Order: sequence, then structure tokens, then C-alpha cells
Amino acid sequence: MSFFKFTAQKVSGEKYDGQKEAKDKFDLYKQIKDIGDTIIEVSEIKSHKIDLKNIFSGLSSLGNIKMHEQIMFARNMGSMIHAGLSVSRAFFVMERQVKNIKFKKIIATLGEEVARGKTFSESMKNFPDVFSSLFISMVSAGEKGGNLAESLKIVSQQMERSYLMRKKVKSAMVYPAIVLSTMLIIGTLMLIFIVPTLTATFKELKVDLPISTQTIIFISDFLRNHYLISLIISVMIIVGGYFIKRTSVGKRFFDYTALHIPLISPIVKEMNSARTTRTLASLLSSGVELVEAVQITGMVLQNSYYKKVLEEAEKEVQKGIPLSALFVKKENLYPIFVGEMMSVGEETGAFSDMLLQVALFYEDEVERKTKDMSTIVEPFLMIIIGLAVGFFAVSMISPTYTVLNNI
Repeated sequence: MSFFKFTAQKVSGEKYDGQKEAKDKFDLYKQIKDIGDTIIEVSEIKSHKIDLKNIFSGLSSLGNIKMHEQIMFARNMGSMIHAGLSVSRAFFVMERQVKNIKFKKIIATLGEEVARGKTFSESMKNFPDVFSSLFISMVSAGEKGGNLAESLKIVSQQMERSYLMRKKVKSAMVYPAIVLSTMLIIGTLMLIFIVPTLTATFKELKVDLPISTQTIIFISDFLRNHYLISLIISVMIIVGGYFIKRTSVGKRFFDYTALHIPLISPIVKEMNSARTTRTLASLLSSGVELVEAVQITGMVLQNSYYKKVLEEAEKEVQKGIPLSALFVKKENLYPIFVGEMMSVGEETGAFSDMLLQVALFYEDEVERKTKDMSTIVEPFLMIIIGLAVGFFAVSMISPTYTVLNNI
């Protein structure tokens, strides 16, 4: 049993405060309802007893709210509302089910806001860092159209497909990242421990060294004699790159690079095509107006070049120009298939269905290409490793042969 303090309202309109013991908030609501009153606000009176189990559980659940947790929230809320539960009651069930303490508090706040008379979407706007504009707009459209459960189902599917696609792309990049990181570590260790031995031999014999060998020796000496400065420089490069990427100029540079790397570029374009079409399809099928749907889609996309296209599309649509017309012109970003299928959808009146078909096609393409990524990337990694090893070998072994020839 727990103690709760609450504010309730009588049938006459008089409000009063009180405290009561109950199993949970549902039980308290039932007790107050049985006497003919209505609860306006409720909060649990926390016990001051130290519970180590709860403390460790709480510490493990602190942190950011993961995409997977939001997907489960949308899916379960949709299922409960479809089954006939009120939105308020669905919130209280979710509050008890969620393990993440931060998310639990947010859901509790949402439930209290809805109990006071606010809509689901209005309450979500208080947490823009948690709920995306897509999520909020889909819920708002569902409330207006009377199909909230269906809107939540659609948004959960949209978020899940986007999450899985991003996860697959990241997984495909793990192998090359591990290989390159290992090569960098081994190279650093060789510069610190092996090169100095050869350098000492070259100095004793007073051999004329080529520029490549002198470069390697310089880097080796710098790493050994100024290891703290080397560490600081490395950290500054990483941190600097992170902050540069967050600037508009830096973001444009990284986005441009991603769109022009031979192996990565096709996946980036197809992934953004899938995300664009699926987001538009989800919003339009939920009843969101086309102009608003285009605007929200632009906010969902991460690549600045694709954001720019959606900004242009929003202006074009407001002028009465078909959406497909702009996408057909942007062949450098969107495959011609996207614009043509949009055009067919506009002509047949099945625009959202056509967009969904395009999204499914490119999601399957991204999945297939990410599965083959390791096979495709492996030869290129071997070439990079071979060039690095070859450069080191030629630079360090060539002077050795010169020494042997002079003996």
C-alpha cells in the first residue's frame, strides 16, 4: 500500500485537498469516484526508508530515453486505446510498466496533464527533446480524426523501421571501424617501440635516409618524447571534429562527404529516400495536410542537403506545384524512381500508398546492401592495409639494404 496526496472536486464544484492510502493510483481514483467526487491532481507521498534495491534499479535506469523505449510506448499505448482503455488509464498502465525512471516521470506528467483536460498531443509538446515533431503531429492528427489508436500504430511502425534501418547501417560500419582502429593502434605501437631500434642503427652507421624514412622517424620521436602533447593533440582533434560537425558549415561538409564516398553514397541516398517517403506516407495516411507533412518530414531528416530539398518542396506545394515535380529535378539526391512514383501516386489519387511502396523498396535495398557491406568493403580495407604496410616496409627496409650493401 502507498500514501497519496490529492486534489479532488465535488459535484458542487468545490475543490478540496486530502491524503489517502491506496494500492496504486487506479485504486485511489476508484475510491474517490465511489463517493461521487473527481480527482484533479494526485501525487504519491514518498517513503524516507532507504531501499538499496530501488536505488540500484534507479541508477541503472537513469539516462537518455532510447528510441526502442519510445517505440514500445507508442505501440502499447495504441494497443490499449484500441482495446477500449481511456487515454488516462493507458498512461497509468504505461507508467507502471516502463523501467526508465526519467521516462516514467514523463509518462506520469503526461497522464496528469490529460486528466486535467489537456490533449495527448498538447501534453507531449512540453517534452520536445523526447517526442519528435513527427510523433506529436501524428498523435494530433489521430485525435482530430478520431483514430488515435491507428495513428499510434503507424508512428510506432515508422519509428521502428527507421530505428532498424539506422541500426543495420551502423552494424555494417562496425567491421571496417574495428579493422582501421586496430591498424592505427598497431602502427602507433610500432612507431613507439620498433622504429627507435632501427633509428639507432641508422644513426650509428650514418646512413643517408630518404624523406619517407625521416618522416616516420620524426613522428616516432615526437610520440616518444612528447607523449602528453601527442595525447592532447589527439583529444583536441576528436573533440574539435565533434564540435565542427555541430556547426552548420561543418555539418554541410560531413553531409557532402557522405554523399560522395563511393561505397557509402548509394546507401546514404537510399536511406534518406526511404525515410522521406515513409515519413510522408505515415503523416498523410494519418490525416496531416500535405504542406505540414512536408515541413515535418524536413525536420525528421538529418542530412542538411535533404532538409534543403524539403524546404524547397514546402514552398513549391504552397504555390500549387505538384510535389513530384521537385523530386524529379533532384536526381543527384533522390533516385529518379522516387519522383516518378510520386507522380503516379498524384495522378491515381493513391499518393500515400505509393509513397509507402517506395519506402519499402528502398528499405529492402538498404538492408540488402548493408548485409553485403563487409564483403564489398573487405578488398578496399586490404588495399589500405597493404599500402600502409608497404609504405612502412619500404621506408624502413630500404635504408637497411643500403647499409648491407655498404658493408
